Amino acid sequence: MVRDMSVEVRVESFYALGKIRMVSEDILLQTLSKKVLPINKEKRFPGQFTAKQFGIPASAFSGAFIHGLEDEFHEVRRSACCSLRTLTILSADFAGEALNVLMDVLNDDAIAVRLQALETMHHMGKSGLLRVLDVHMHMFLGTLVDSSTLIRSAAREVLRIIKLPNMALFRLFLDGLIENLEIYPQDEADVFSVIFKIGRTHGNFAVSIIQDVSLEIEPSFEGKLGFDSARSAALLVLAISAPLSHEQRICSIPPRIFSNAVVILGRISHGLADIMKQDTLLAYLSHCSRSTVVSTSEFFKWEEASFPVVEGDPPDYIGTELTSPVKMHLQERSDGASEIHSQGSLEPSNAATPEHYQLEVLDEVKNCMKLIFAKVEDIWALIGFRCINEVLRTLRSWKEELASFSTVSPKYAGGLAFTLQYVRAVKLLGKAWMHFISKRKRCFHGTGELGLLLGKLDRILGDMRFRFIGLSTHEELHILELILVTYALRLSEIESLYDPFTIQKLHSTISRVELLQKGSSIEPSNFVIELKKSLHEIGTCRDGASYSPFLFQNLLELFSLKQFVFCGELRYVEAELEVRGNNLEQPLPFVPGLPVGIPFSITLYNTLSESRLWLRMTMEDSTQFVYVDLSQFGGCDKVREFAFDAPFYNTPKINFFALKVCIAMECLSEELHLHKDRRGPKHETAKLCKEKEVYLSNEG
Repeated sequence: MVRDMSVEVRVESFYALGKIRMVSEDILLQTLSKKVLPINKEKRFPGQFTAKQFGIPASAFSGAFIHGLEDEFHEVRRSACCSLRTLTILSADFAGEALNVLMDVLNDDAIAVRLQALETMHHMGKSGLLRVLDVHMHMFLGTLVDSSTLIRSAAREVLRIIKLPNMALFRLFLDGLIENLEIYPQDEADVFSVIFKIGRTHGNFAVSIIQDVSLEIEPSFEGKLGFDSARSAALLVLAISAPLSHEQRICSIPPRIFSNAVVILGRISHGLADIMKQDTLLAYLSHCSRSTVVSTSEFFKWEEASFPVVEGDPPDYIGTELTSPVKMHLQERSDGASEIHSQGSLEPSNAATPEHYQLEVLDEVKNCMKLIFAKVEDIWALIGFRCINEVLRTLRSWKEELASFSTVSPKYAGGLAFTLQYVRAVKLLGKAWMHFISKRKRCFHGTGELGLLLGKLDRILGDMRFRFIGLSTHEELHILELILVTYALRLSEIESLYDPFTIQKLHSTISRVELLQKGSSIEPSNFVIELKKSLHEIGTCRDGASYSPFLFQNLLELFSLKQFVFCGELRYVEAELEVRGNNLEQPLPFVPGLPVGIPFSITLYNTLSESRLWLRMTMEDSTQFVYVDLSQFGGCDKVREFAFDAPFYNTPKINFFALKVCIAMECLSEELHLHKDRRGPKHETAKLCKEKEVYLSNEG
């Protein structure tokens, strides 16, 4: 089956092999050799077809994984790597031979295959089966300077868990990490984190190296500190990790080195954010710089007294609180330069001022947003390779990093909210795209899940288009193209043979795209060009338009998510809604069948005076809208606060009921009128706040 003519069969065959939980070690070893091994030459392994038993020669298994890893299709090569990941735990000898093969895979042309090979090695390392030898070094160290950010990050994750047997290998790995840092300074934070980790797990090696190179991390005769050098900074991180190694009960690192490390405290703390807080790091460096001999046991006693560890902290964490996970791709700056946070002097007491700290945070926010939009194209390539798990992990880390900026200047608050919405949109689009790919492969999924994904994606893209003030033409066109893709995905469903509503929305969105492009020099993508041509051929629903889902499937083949240039300065339209004097224990009184007034306190942020706002009140399946006329209330576009009593007319003839209420903004730039005969908004709406519950009772 692993040599079947069908690519899909070969892929699924390797995935099936990875689910085997009991197999002879001889068979496993034979799958990694095209020649029949001497131990298997005379053997025939039991097999069964229906009721008849027969012997299977060893040649039937020969080189099964080798064929898979050399397959011309990257999907097959990736599935073979994935299968090896689970089988290596069955045999240490097989794991050793598999590692030899995987090292060759690190030269594969496809990023997805190289990533899977590194993930398999990481899994082997966690199982204690990763035995790195000298012959592996050249291939593995090459991944640390790979042009792909994802590959470099995955290689460093493997390094975190490797236990190296000798000084020579440790020195080679350290040199590889330093070379990574010199070529890609944007990786600094994660490289520092890995060096700190391997220094703690190889304390004896770390101390030996620092003793050899101590002059490189000392000030020059002129008193200058050369820590702009990637090598010097990396060696400082290695030096300060040694006292925390249980291999070193008495650490002979000179105390002045810990004083030197304070000079780049900000940079080191940035890299160790998932290990210790900056104030913990500063206290640790200060303590070690005052000691003539740094005793590990002494430090751990001091640390326990000064910084009680929170129950549930991971073993590598030092301190009372885990800061935001600043790592992986979010460390990369768009200009390629490493971020430097320097203290003014060697004295630990010279901490950064609040103003300086705020500037650093703003720089982090800007760099974080720039990087995310710059890396979108790489993320889309992984989605095309069906590496959805890797994509979701990366997007999750981006969301966590964005969420860590809880307080930020209003100048960037809107941009931060927009970036977070964009990450959510890419996540939903990626999941929906996997359904689309599966359809092409004839592997059908339930359409219900896809419909839910597209519904959520539609709402998020609508929010991005209408709730952010200050979008440039380029930014709006990018969002509109994603909206067009969402509609095309909906129309590509076989079950959706006729959907006039979505066709209408496609025409409306295309009209907006054409209007924006008239006044700009931005060239439309091939997807948009061909979609416009197809819509002209299809016509509108009023013309009795008909279409084939396969038309939209072919159009979607032209789409590719491109790098997004984002200005970062937007205003975010949002609202706060409170019901005065109401909760479950204090319901508002009402008379069944008669209108009831509901008192609200409303705060609006960044709402323009021409905005059309509505209170949307929902009870079970019925919805009532109440118009909020902004001209009747004071305040400015930036902030408006006012009280508003809204009538609810359809009170039911029951003793108690609850309403769900929110503020919605009518999307006025939509050309499509969806609700011509209804009292309420004529266009689609965007929610500006979470729904609040209002409780009403006619008792007492």
